[in-house]
Amino acid sequence: MEPGDPLSILHDSLRGAPIIWKGDYPYFIHPISDGIPRMDASVLRAARDLIVSMVDWSKIDLIVSVEAMGLPLLAAVGEATGKPTVVIRKRSYGMRGEVKVEVSTGYSKSTTYINDISPGERVLIVDDVISTGGTLEPILEAIEGMGAKLQDIIIAIEKGNGRERLSKERPNWRIRTLARIDIIDGKVEIIE
Repeated sequence: MEPGDPLSILHDSLRGAPIIWKGDYPYFIHPISDGIPRMDASVLRAARDLIVSMVDWSKIDLIVSVEAMGLPLLAAVGEATGKPTVVIRKRSYGMRGEVKVEVSTGYSKSTTYINDISPGERVLIVDDVISTGGTLEPILEAIEGMGAKLQDIIIAIEKGNGRERLSKERPNWRIRTLARIDIIDGKVEIIE
């Protein structure tokens, strides 16, 4: 991929992404959200640079993401900023203070476990995709319930109405995305 501005690189990588159907749910396949097809390093670098440029880092104590596909973004942003990172896992470790959270996506339900987030910490959430908001909403509620401050929430790819719905229902959550897409006639389209 040729050098260019980070947003153009991310948008170009999304165009032509394969689509599969999980029941009635159109699921796009992209390296940021699925780890396949292979990711050109410039795409991860572009997403990282966009996130780094959007955040006031003096107000962030901890970067948090959800296993598994939030991990490349978490690692890239953590390394670029020097901020500590924590992963919300899909299995229990039984650590003191662990919080269990039930989540559901447009096509599945699962359980996640939050560890090592302290009351008063100012948290940045980074993740790969928001569609329905079914994963993000209960996790954000749980983090607030732990006494942490949701300083910023940045999701790489927005598909569906989840961000819009959560922004209306929970205006205190600052949810931003890098790219907004829709699936039109079986293809990924960028929504400006």
